[in-house]
Amino acid sequence: MVIKSIGVLTSGGDAPGMNAAVRAVTRSAIAEGWKVFGIYRGWEGLINDDIKEFSTEDVSNIIQRGGTILKTARSDEFRTPEGRAKANETLKRRGIDALVVIGGNGSLAGAQQLAIEHDVPVVGIPGTIDNDLYGTDHTIGYDSALNTIVDCVDKIRDTATSHDRIFFVEVMGRDAGFLAQNSAIAAGAEAAIIPEDKTDIDQLEKYISRGIRKSKGSSIILVSEADGGAMHYAERVKKEYPNYDVRVSILGHLQRGGKPSSFDRILASRMGFAAVRALKEGQRNIMVGIINDTIINFPVARAIKVDKPIDKDLITLLDTLSI
Repeated sequence: MVIKSIGVLTSGGDAPGMNAAVRAVTRSAIAEGWKVFGIYRGWEGLINDDIKEFSTEDVSNIIQRGGTILKTARSDEFRTPEGRAKANETLKRRGIDALVVIGGNGSLAGAQQLAIEHDVPVVGIPGTIDNDLYGTDHTIGYDSALNTIVDCVDKIRDTATSHDRIFFVEVMGRDAGFLAQNSAIAAGAEAAIIPEDKTDIDQLEKYISRGIRKSKGSSIILVSEADGGAMHYAERVKKEYPNYDVRVSILGHLQRGGKPSSFDRILASRMGFAAVRALKEGQRNIMVGIINDTIINFPVARAIKVDKPIDKDLITLLDTLSI
């Protein structure tokens, strides 16, 4: 199939660096002589033909901006075969030959369904702060979110120390603990409670008996939002260890905002360029990833179905350094 035009969309939760990826896709495609169509509001925009042809000027001065200029929205309709058929009709009507989809697990799962049902060439770019997609060491937005969390925890530690308090800081990552674990290491926190560290050992009891009960008057514990999040563990401490002064800070969508880090800008630029190159080479149904600082093409089917493991050495590292 000869590609003459492509569409690019962002879907799911926004992540710092998405704009850099949109810029790279647009300019790389135009350099190939292709037309580029920006699809607004994700799959919903594709169904409703909320689309604009992009020039290089349309992506000027966006590399430093957080969020996504293409917007993002949930689409219950796209989850149905009828909705995906409407999306395909829009592609045909617009003369769009292939799609570049920037997003997380759900976004790439939708892209795969569209590709299978309607034979649409699709290349995915991993854009999610959770860093939970298999087949890539880093996802766009993860580094920026990590820096935001560490900056917040640094500030929280000031008041925790002043008042001899235990702070449970909840971060995003419902099914993945990459943000909690690595921000705990970077901020010098005493512990991280993450989904991947589930054992028969009570994580809270292990932490209390090892650390705060013995010598520390204040401490920071990073908690993934899964299983009740920070509030669950704070309530347990209040009930089981009432002599401790406990506070909770839920960072929420603060983690998504702000300018992308230089790492995310470079990563997004590399991935956007690689996505266009993959389409030029006839690749389809793949996700662009990065392994050991090398860009690779990885099957979307595996990226969305295989759970990305966390390095268990990171858990040991935090346990050792927090004594």
